[in-house]
Amino acid sequence: MPIDLEFNKNEDQFRHMLEQLQHKSKKIKSGGGQKKIDEQHNRGKLTARERIDYLIDKNSAFLELGLFAGEGMYKEYGGCPAGGVVTGIGYIAGRLCVIVANDATVKAGAWFPITAKKNLRAQEVAMDNRLPIVYLVDSAGVFLPMQDEIFPDKEHFGRQFRNNAKMSAMGIIQIAAIMGSCVAGGAYLPIMSDEAMIVDKTGSIFLAGSYLVKAAIGEEIDNEKLGGATTHCEISGVTDNKFPNDEACLDYIRSLFEKFGPANTVGLNRSTPRLPLEKPEEILGLLPVDRVKPYDTLGIINRLVDGSEFQEYKALYGKTIICGTARIDGWAVGIVANQRSVVKTKKGEMQMGGVIYSDSADKAARFIMNCNQRKIPLLFIQDVSGFMVGSKAEQGGIIKDGAKMVNAMANSTVPKFTLIIGNSYGAGNYAMCGKAYDPRLIFAWPTAQIAVMSGGSAAKTLLQIRISTLKAQGEIISKEEEDKLLKEITDRYNEQLSPYYAASRLWVDGIIDPLQTRQVISMGIEAANYAPIEKFNVGIIQT
Repeated sequence: MPIDLEFNKNEDQFRHMLEQLQHKSKKIKSGGGQKKIDEQHNRGKLTARERIDYLIDKNSAFLELGLFAGEGMYKEYGGCPAGGVVTGIGYIAGRLCVIVANDATVKAGAWFPITAKKNLRAQEVAMDNRLPIVYLVDSAGVFLPMQDEIFPDKEHFGRQFRNNAKMSAMGIIQIAAIMGSCVAGGAYLPIMSDEAMIVDKTGSIFLAGSYLVKAAIGEEIDNEKLGGATTHCEISGVTDNKFPNDEACLDYIRSLFEKFGPANTVGLNRSTPRLPLEKPEEILGLLPVDRVKPYDTLGIINRLVDGSEFQEYKALYGKTIICGTARIDGWAVGIVANQRSVVKTKKGEMQMGGVIYSDSADKAARFIMNCNQRKIPLLFIQDVSGFMVGSKAEQGGIIKDGAKMVNAMANSTVPKFTLIIGNSYGAGNYAMCGKAYDPRLIFAWPTAQIAVMSGGSAAKTLLQIRISTLKAQGEIISKEEEDKLLKEITDRYNEQLSPYYAASRLWVDGIIDPLQTRQVISMGIEAANYAPIEKFNVGIIQT
């Protein structure tokens, strides 16, 4: 394709974003820092990431989930990189599984509120896809200064044990290794798994440590005798086997996986993978960083799909949403994507890009139903400003057509995946399968923004509310003060628009380089191929 100045400008800005992504990722992956890592090594222990690297198949992919969890949060406590736990999907002896590894370099692996949310997300991925799950336990338990935000509610700490029981009933394999501390309520997680092993001298498990035991009943005993490997493997029978070091323990887990029977699949369609004919790296120049500039989403799609072949559905109708089928790494997939170009309808009307109109919503709903009938996974590519507003849109039934699309998407039973490449505003986030609608995976590019509305619109609205409040209090502000207030509001709102803000709160599973997209979607569909697909029942949709 011809290269122009606009392409080069976009590419330069995008590459700068990717450099920021790499820098942030590297910093987070260092956990609590080199000093804490050295302390782990001096105790004969591997770090959480080293344990995962040792456990998974050599030269295989590991899809990390929630790397940016907790980013910028808990500053008063020194932060909590990656939420103090590493989670993701990887291969052990060729079997795809979920891995959860506490990072003891971060506050001794203590659980913050975001840690609980991240652990529950990992369990959700295992349950949704019927994947085995491995817990590498090394945690000091609940972070006590924040116990009220982690202990008693439905989606708090205790939910993981409920999930242990539910997964067991579902026949999902759960393997646990106690490789460090495992205390109080957290002790139930490994012991509610199918098999639990422990590393001698470094692993310990008990409901109350030696200090609490002495305070509660006056008994004096050290932690090793109270809940070490010898106690639980030879006396209590709580754990099944003990090992001299981390490596031996991880080797044993691999040996278990090598003996698993074959997993059933649902038969999602896959052919021999092919690379796109159009160069994927050109995405960096095609996607404008300036989010008011139009671009052709088909150019992005053609650089993501096998052979750059995309079979479009209703190409001449409802043009602000693109629908069609393709293959990604061989897997058949139905794509629903926002079109940000300004398009002209058959009637000669101009439609704004990135906005969902009635005809687009109607088309998307019908396409989603077709994919469910044919058992084709769905990929939603978001760059959406919301639904069309105004008297013409209202009279044309935009609410009804929007509800039709949301209904079809929400009741969809084939695996759904979401990729946010640009705007993700308001009800558009919902209709295009935002986090609230249970996508199997949801990832963002560094260009993503997620909020109820754009920064400019929100800032002006918030400014007017603030000025009205001040006037009601008898205060009059100058133009200079008004401009300063607008800047403060805009800066604060723009921070919340950032994909890193979303990733830190697990609204998305991660932020990725566009060149990682094919692998992420491929692993997601491969995982989904192990879970039964329920019968599709769309409910009430007005035609």
